[in-house]
Amino acid sequence: MIRAFIFDLDGVLTDTSEFHYLAWKRLADEEGIPFTREDNEALRGVSRHESLRLLLKGRTLPPAQFEEWAERKNRYYLELINQISPRNLLPGAVEFLQALQKAGLKRAIASSSKNARLVVERLNLLPWVDVLVDGTMVDRSKPAPDLFLKAAELLGEHPEACVVVEDAEAGIEAARAAGMRVIGIGPYERVGKADLVISGLNALGPEEILRRLERNA
Repeated sequence: MIRAFIFDLDGVLTDTSEFHYLAWKRLADEEGIPFTREDNEALRGVSRHESLRLLLKGRTLPPAQFEEWAERKNRYYLELINQISPRNLLPGAVEFLQALQKAGLKRAIASSSKNARLVVERLNLLPWVDVLVDGTMVDRSKPAPDLFLKAAELLGEHPEACVVVEDAEAGIEAARAAGMRVIGIGPYERVGKADLVISGLNALGPEEILRRLERNA
């Protein structure tokens, strides 16, 4: 029986992907590395360091320079998200969290981003979640299951009692590895390995989602 929902942040509750793209693009342009929106899709749901490795496309950097590039990208991203506010929430996000709270279901946000708390605070989402797990709290990022397992631990629930809401292939792999069911938000080509695919949190209510998950179990 599902007793908790664990949400990815970017692409599920809000959309900061454009900010990430612009920050990576600025870094890439400064360093003369070709970087397109298509390249950016491969970075969806993975950590900053892994994203930089993908951007480098096999090129290697000395450790100190690698860290400087990663921190520079983060600085550009932080400059951009200073403007984020509740108006950047995706349709249905708060209403869905409120419906879960009313139904007595636990709620967590689990994001690879080390800036997740800042974003969640600016979105005014903290009142609607029980637990927030970010990239500073685990050793391994998605597709490893650590983020979701940490969220379940803090919620006091077994993995099989949790369902993850994700928009990235790496996140769906992580949920599967954690032994959790998973809802995919986005195009089927990207999230088709989920137990249930929906267009957004405004598509179905929690009760209908739970019914469909149980039917598909």
